[in-house]
Parts: sequence; C-alpha cells; structure tokens
Amino acid sequence: MYQERAYRNSVRTDDLVKFEVIVKETDLLIRAEKDLSHEAREAVLKYRSQIEAYIKKNPWFERSLIPLPVDPYAPKIVQEMFQASQIAQVGPMAAVAGAIAEWVTKDLLPFSKELIIENGGDIYLVSSRERIVGIYAGTSPLSFKIGISIPPEESPLGICTSSGTVGHSLSFGKADAVCILSRSAVVADAVATAIGNWIQGKKDIEPALERGSRMEGVSGIVIIVEEKMGVWGKVNLVPLHRS
Repeated sequence: MYQERAYRNSVRTDDLVKFEVIVKETDLLIRAEKDLSHEAREAVLKYRSQIEAYIKKNPWFERSLIPLPVDPYAPKIVQEMFQASQIAQVGPMAAVAGAIAEWVTKDLLPFSKELIIENGGDIYLVSSRERIVGIYAGTSPLSFKIGISIPPEESPLGICTSSGTVGHSLSFGKADAVCILSRSAVVADAVATAIGNWIQGKKDIEPALERGSRMEGVSGIVIIVEEKMGVWGKVNLVPLHRS
C-alpha cells in the first residue's frame, strides 16, 4: 500500500486544505482553499454517471485499446476522451483519470481559486503561485529526487504520470515514470499511457521523447527508466529536499 500511494506526497501545499473523495474506482486527493468534499463528491458522481451510462450503451468504448472516432452525441467529457485517444493513438479509457481530475476541478473553481486534484497519479492544477510537483518513479534512484516547478502563468495545467513498474493501471512498457505536461489533463493522461507503452528499456527514451514531442497539446515530457532520465519541452526541473 505504501508503494501504491507514495506519489500522494508529490506536492507540498501547506497553504491549502487537503481531503480525499472516493467513489468506486475514483480516488481523488484534493487540495483547495477549504474543504469541498460534498461539492467534489457531487461532481465525481455526475461525471462518473455520464461515462458509465455511455459505456452501458457503447461497451466498445471501455474495451478498445485503439483510438475511436468522436461521437458528437456523447457527453462532453467523453468527447474529450475520444479526442485525446486520437492524439495519443490509444483507447479512450486511457484518459479517464485525467478527464475526471480536470472536469471535477472545473466544477470546484467557483468555490476555490487554488485547486490541485490528483487522481491515481494524474494531476490537474490551477494556482496563482508557483507549485512544485515531485516525480515518483518507484524503485528508480531518481524517484522523488527531482520535481517540476509550475509557475502561475503555466496554470491551469495537467501533469499526468504513467508507469510500467508502479501501480495498477494498464501499461505494456517498462518505464519507471513517464510524466506529461499539457494544458489538458485528458491529453496528458492519454499521451503518458502511449509513451509509457513504447518504452521497453533505457534505449527507448530518446525516440519516445521525439515521438511525444510531435503530439498535439503536449508542452513537456519527463521519462525515467532506472537511473536514466530524458526531458523535452517546457519543463523546469528542480532538486527536491525531502524531510
């Protein structure tokens, strides 16, 4: 269990209230200016019900590991998952954690100007001050040694991480961490999955960075495989001094 939830220490936010909202598989850690547990739970239920109802009518949406054409009649959150799957060339459910994090954040913004929502290692951040997000990479010696500084002008931002060695999410690769930055957490989640799937070893870091850099909406990439790291784009790395 410690390994599963170690990434929840990735953001230091002493100025914000921290609380969890859990509904079925959705497990959110939320940082806001005040406790918004009730409002967050209502938002989670709303978006989960939209996705679940769509899957009930279109079961292929849940099972597909390849991109699918956008359904213009689907709920907006589902349409964004379709679009992200086409960008990343993965199934639409690869974007579900990022999608819920982002859409719940949008619902909570009227109640809190500062919001950071993490859903299974996928983060959507809205902040008027600099935030530092640590990178958890399992047993890699680089795990929690470096962080990404997010200046306020880069907010809102999705910071999504996929791993072939940590957690329960489906990955066909062997990266310790693939961290994607994008204005859309939906896109960041899908692209993190795609790049994570490509990486079978340290030799794959450079070509994976090159492929990821061509994907629409991606502003930064960090890949960690064992003791090796590759970085592309708008990524301001800082050392972490953990107590």
